[in-house]
Amino acid sequence: MNILLELFVVTFRVLWAFVLAAAKWLVRPKEKSVAGQVCLITGAGSGLGRLFALEFARRRALLVLWDINTQSNEETAGMVRHIYREMAEAAAAPRAGDGEKDALPPCNLQVYTYTCDVSKRENVYSTAERVRKEVGEVSVLVNNAGVVSGHHLLECPDELIERTMMVNCHAHFWTAKAFLPKMLEMNHGHIVTVASSLGLFSTAGVEDYCASKFGAVGFHESLSHELKAAEKDGIKTTLVCPYLVDTGMFRGCRIRKEIEPFLPPLKPEYCVKQAMRAILTDQPMICTPRLMYMVTFMKSILPFEAVVCMYRFLGADKCMYPFIAQRKQATNNNEAKNGI
Repeated sequence: MNILLELFVVTFRVLWAFVLAAAKWLVRPKEKSVAGQVCLITGAGSGLGRLFALEFARRRALLVLWDINTQSNEETAGMVRHIYREMAEAAAAPRAGDGEKDALPPCNLQVYTYTCDVSKRENVYSTAERVRKEVGEVSVLVNNAGVVSGHHLLECPDELIERTMMVNCHAHFWTAKAFLPKMLEMNHGHIVTVASSLGLFSTAGVEDYCASKFGAVGFHESLSHELKAAEKDGIKTTLVCPYLVDTGMFRGCRIRKEIEPFLPPLKPEYCVKQAMRAILTDQPMICTPRLMYMVTFMKSILPFEAVVCMYRFLGADKCMYPFIAQRKQATNNNEAKNGI
């Protein structure tokens, strides 16, 4: 009898979850504040990582930027400092206009940069310890760093396969183990996993990249369930799965030319703004564009041969081949230039 009662309650909760989800589509939830909170972003030196840093800076978060490229990371930090200065000047201007002697104090926000190779576990742990000592405990962790080898499986050196898995997937374990304990103690925090639509469905030619992103998605979902099981509702998680983003990472990737105008590469700024909206409203998952939800659903229910037919119609079965060919040509040109 008890199980029947529980079944009724579960059914009601499932239906209520649908109602709440529909309500969020109709009424945009209020965005939470991250002002003054420590936000750590991996892969902050370029691409989406840089744009995430700028968006969090505009919301007055205290930024910790990790990247393997020191120069590009410092360039991002310079952009963040410029935003901080503009906000400080804007805050001081009204008081100065009132003719008062003392203007508002400058914006008490800083940006910290660390050169870190997230593929190396020891480097992650040692850098995380420096962050705790020099900055404080991290409240928002954005696992964004990512790489792609750009080789067919049998032509891809083992070292590149290992690096793709380490950066795109394993690094999420190391950063979470470094910063999650304090989040659990405080029952407060937010973990963001920047994955990819290729972590939900795959295509040919990028086996290592797809495997790494599937791994990142699996890690994120399992961690989310673990936090729920531990009743740590103060720690939020958001999974970000964008379609192809026009950052140059997959330059040359092409789907069928008749379909391409309806599904062009995403502008990085649009992708990050959508992701920020999801993060600040504690949305568990965001696929961009929304069509990716339908593609993922169809892939889950259709027979494999039907999926193959759809891929071929869309030109998605070999969409990465032009990208791989360009990477191979660039590699050959560099080898010829260097006399290798």
